[in-house]
Amino acid sequence: MNSLRTGFLLAVSILILMAITLPGTLLAQGVDAQTLLHPPADSWPGYHGDYSGRRHSSLTQITPQNVKNMGLAWAFQTDQTAPIKSSPLLVDGILYFTVPDNIWAVDARSGHQIWHYTYPRGQGEHIGHRGVAMYKGYLFFLSPDAHLLSLNGKDGTVRWKVQVADVTKGYWTSMAPLIVGNRVLVGVSGDFDNLSGYIRSIDPETGATQWQWNSTPPAGTPDQTTGGMTWMTGTYDPDLNLVYWGTGNPTPVLKGSTRPGDDLYTCAIVALNPDTGKLVWAFQVSPHDTHDWDAVETPVLVDGDFHGEPKKMLMQTSRNGYFFVLDRTNGKNLLTAPFGPVNWMLGVDKQGRPIPNPAKEPAPDGRLIAPDEGGLTNYRSPSFDTRNGLFIVDAHPSYSIYFAKPADGVYGWAGADYGVWGKGVIEAIDYQTGKIHWRHEIGPESGAGVLTTDSGLTFTGDGHGNFLALDSSDGKTLWHAGSGSQIHSSPITYELDGRQYLVTSSGGVLFAWALPQAE
Repeated sequence: MNSLRTGFLLAVSILILMAITLPGTLLAQGVDAQTLLHPPADSWPGYHGDYSGRRHSSLTQITPQNVKNMGLAWAFQTDQTAPIKSSPLLVDGILYFTVPDNIWAVDARSGHQIWHYTYPRGQGEHIGHRGVAMYKGYLFFLSPDAHLLSLNGKDGTVRWKVQVADVTKGYWTSMAPLIVGNRVLVGVSGDFDNLSGYIRSIDPETGATQWQWNSTPPAGTPDQTTGGMTWMTGTYDPDLNLVYWGTGNPTPVLKGSTRPGDDLYTCAIVALNPDTGKLVWAFQVSPHDTHDWDAVETPVLVDGDFHGEPKKMLMQTSRNGYFFVLDRTNGKNLLTAPFGPVNWMLGVDKQGRPIPNPAKEPAPDGRLIAPDEGGLTNYRSPSFDTRNGLFIVDAHPSYSIYFAKPADGVYGWAGADYGVWGKGVIEAIDYQTGKIHWRHEIGPESGAGVLTTDSGLTFTGDGHGNFLALDSSDGKTLWHAGSGSQIHSSPITYELDGRQYLVTSSGGVLFAWALPQAE
């Protein structure tokens, strides 16, 4: 009897060991509401890490003193021509990341592939993909042809698939969804066509639509403003129960004569009730935009002192060249300040909104505009360094010449723009004043986002494909490593088995960095 029991226990132990070690088999993979609210050090469960969008880590093992010793722990080659633009998720020791039409699950300690899912290539733009979301044991992935898929986190098998927009009309999707409670929040893209943008809430169990908020009136509305795409991931305040999202520019993009007025709710930061989808407040960053400066850049949530008063703030470095600080309880403006060259406005109104200069709209003989069409920043994530009180962003001081003429029509782009000068620079902004605390030039424009840590480090990249570690207090370089390709993603960090890892990517390669292991 004892021998039978011993044999049974041995068999069970072997099965457990096989489940742990065999590729494609995971004992546990799942995210609960508590993990999303308070991510532990051994996880990165959402696109921004946590709900705030600050991309600031409390980890301190890698410091300004020892970062020079950091080396490559492992690298994972996707064998794809499309660059990695996604932020990986880390759940139960597994990293999940994407390029268009592809998802990988990779062991976060070794870089070994667990599974790989390929979505059948179809229509839609394949210009980049930001990543996946996870709730319970399932991943949520938006395909380029505007479908939301639910996949099993353990093996990548598809549970269900639903359409979130009509790709035949010009929509596509590329963002990482945001999980709030039992809701999967998704946005849409479609900037090249006169379409209406929206945010949709989807049931994670069934794929059914729970609500939809339209940033511009639905198609068919007379004299409507179109545009307002919602193609980047928002943030969430659980105490106020408000979701914050940036919306895209109006269309036709460079011609505003057919859409007079402010063009609500394009180029805006909006606060929505996630239970109902109802608009609570909106702040328009660029009224009547005619330069393709969407306002989808991360709305970063910070609690702290502002001019001697405690405030629940929302901060954004917007594509139009302005840094905004808002009271996120009501959307009231606290600060509007340029963080680089801007020349398209007449001033700032009483609400803190820049006032567009009609003389700077695109014209047949061209208009020299700062910043350029790509903006003073773009999709790459900023970071709020809570240790130094600095908002740190990958910026792009630049100029373009904008053109528009009757022959361009009133559909889609409706004009042209040509960049004439630009450079890349990492900027640390004092949120109390909007003044630049330090600048670190990085050569050409970079697609690298920013990550800060409590130890006083800023991780990012330059325009030549080098990963960088800067001193958060003054921007000085403390470490760098060449990657061999351009960087289009934002770094993340986590700690497993007492070892802190920094994960970056460039081209089609994911890199994990760490300090040498103790002998």
